[in-house]
Amino acid sequence: MIEIICNDRLGKKVHVKCNPTDKIGDVKKLIAAMTGTRPEKITLKRWNSVFKDNITLDDYEVHDGTNIELYYT
Repeated sequence: MIEIICNDRLGKKVHVKCNPTDKIGDVKKLIAAMTGTRPEKITLKRWNSVFKDNITLDDYEVHDGTNIELYYT
């Protein structure tokens, strides 16, 4: 189990515990449950790369303690 930190532009940090084999779509559902936002309205980015829902965290080389940018669309 790893913990990733999602930062939005307003300074809010969301700490999400998940598995490296989880897909981005599943992580969005966890974030949505914590923030009260619908998963379809969440976009995750790192280094100007937009994460796609059907790819795993391992594929994006996301490890424990990784910071990810959180955007609401």
